[in-house]
Amino acid sequence: MTLDITTFFNVINNELTTTVATRHGINPATRQPNPEVPLSTAEDLDRAVAAGRQAFKKWSRTSYEERRKALSAFADAMEENKDVLAQLLTQEQGKPLTQAAFELQAAITWARTLPTLTLPEDVIEDKEDCKIIHRYTPIGVGGAIVPWNFPVHLAVGKIVPAVYTGNTIIVKPSPFTPYCDLKLGELAARCFPPGVVQVLSGGDDLGPMMTEHPGVDKISFTGSSATGRRVMASCAKSLKRVTLELGGNDPAIFCDDVDIDAVIPKAGMLSFMCSSQICMMIKRMYVHEKIYDEFRDKLVEHVKNFKMGAGTEEGVFLGPVQNSMQFGKAQNLMGSIATEGLNPALGGSIPDSEGYFIPATIVDNPAETSRVVQEEAFAPILPLLKWSDEDDVIARANKTESGLGASVWSNDLDRARRMADQLEAGNVWVNAHCEVTPMTPFGGHKASGIGCEWGVKGLTGWCNSQTLWVKKP
Repeated sequence: MTLDITTFFNVINNELTTTVATRHGINPATRQPNPEVPLSTAEDLDRAVAAGRQAFKKWSRTSYEERRKALSAFADAMEENKDVLAQLLTQEQGKPLTQAAFELQAAITWARTLPTLTLPEDVIEDKEDCKIIHRYTPIGVGGAIVPWNFPVHLAVGKIVPAVYTGNTIIVKPSPFTPYCDLKLGELAARCFPPGVVQVLSGGDDLGPMMTEHPGVDKISFTGSSATGRRVMASCAKSLKRVTLELGGNDPAIFCDDVDIDAVIPKAGMLSFMCSSQICMMIKRMYVHEKIYDEFRDKLVEHVKNFKMGAGTEEGVFLGPVQNSMQFGKAQNLMGSIATEGLNPALGGSIPDSEGYFIPATIVDNPAETSRVVQEEAFAPILPLLKWSDEDDVIARANKTESGLGASVWSNDLDRARRMADQLEAGNVWVNAHCEVTPMTPFGGHKASGIGCEWGVKGLTGWCNSQTLWVKKP
């Protein structure tokens, strides 16, 4: 059944409901309003929590095979509607249609792959008089707070582990990008029993309602470190379980032995895809002084060919940033290039346009203390920095409160591993960056998060640890 993408509803207990008051998002390429969506109240949340708690009683006792069957149907429903969802994603998020299609395919892959994993159950001791088993049991009703940069993939990346491990879940999309997630709720209603997967659209007040609600047992939040601190403080009041996947200021270190022509296309894509609105993109690029000038010039020549425009236009690589708030932050950061006397090798200014468009900008060897180095831009503004001493560049790379991702690029794998082993991040790549799989745990160090998602470790984050003692008569 094809989805209707003109009208939008909350999904509560598998029923499509609306609210008295509504709101709408903005198409970031045109600044024109998208359709109206519900503006959920505390009463709507109460109804969803009650339905989730009721559904948990039965869903938590279903077999893994039953859950896999429902999740397979969910993946099939997304596959059937992936083209229309990709169009809707571009309309609400702004990313080019090719990147929207890539996100949809990633979500489908996660939905199909995560249920192939198995939660461990360990027999610690099995003696004549006693057997001790360590296992994992579902927590209860989960709350998924989803960001605006990858609303489909990150929603599915929370829904699937939650329900596969026996929980029920309430999804709260970002107020900036509620549309695809509401449609995911409609698809889920065709695949799961009532109350297992619910989606509520709301304003900025809905997140705090969820984190404070006594009937929500766990929060999985993806967003900024500043908001993550508030989420954690709110969850502490009721000792909710919490997983936080927060911001990053990822360094990438390029050694002097790299094949410049081979790595430039990768470096450009991994710095500017999705208009750099990915938490684990390359945010600081350290290039050895021996190759710096050639690397800079070739990177500039490559990146200047990235076409900027509405995501529906053919050949566009750089869409708009997603919303006015982020656009304002990027404008302010871009202004610091001039006020701090920095040298843009590419870009450096924002022309007037009907959308939230920011040209790709590369800043030539700014001071380590400059704002473009110290702050996560979450916009296409990349500092390119020289290095010569290995210990020094590792110290510079680690000198940040965030620790989400980091990478080292070198043809000498022993050298690369030596450097990579000293980087303080939850995800470290050699000759790559920003790579993830559903089989692999993903999380951050320091202020980049607590806990992790995906992989078996991510599944256990949706569970309580339980030790079972069986005394034999």
